[in-house]
Amino acid sequence: MVTTGDSYAVKILNRIRLAVVIKAHVPDVRAKVFVFTAMKTMYGGKHIAPGDTVFVFASENEGGQGLVARGVVTAAEATAKKRGVERQTPRVSVTVRRTAIAKRPLARNDLKPFTDWKDGAPQTELNFKFYRQATNKIAGVSDTAAAFLDTFF
Repeated sequence: MVTTGDSYAVKILNRIRLAVVIKAHVPDVRAKVFVFTAMKTMYGGKHIAPGDTVFVFASENEGGQGLVARGVVTAAEATAKKRGVERQTPRVSVTVRRTAIAKRPLARNDLKPFTDWKDGAPQTELNFKFYRQATNKIAGVSDTAAAFLDTFF
């Protein structure tokens, strides 16, 4: 039972679920559970929490092929910041239970042509968040982008 004294738990239960994307090294794309440790977060990714929908991209920088799975967050924990470092990107460790495997590909080459940052297309949003700065990361995405990604399953 959650009480009003447990503000973090109440906050998590009362928030709107996020759709997030994770681009990372994925050694086994068919794994039933993915564990991502101390992942860089951008574009609201630091707010990831259990119950959120996750679209997993196997990083092409590490031999992956792009979108590979959809899942749900089962655990999320912020990584402590390092002392003495002024500017740090928030990092989070996340466990994801896979719920589906992508039925068709979506990779960097598919998103590369979408560069009009103000056109509102879900492909442009994904290109901007993943490939403008090509590091592995967790990022929040719009409902439109999540609906677009759902069409790959």
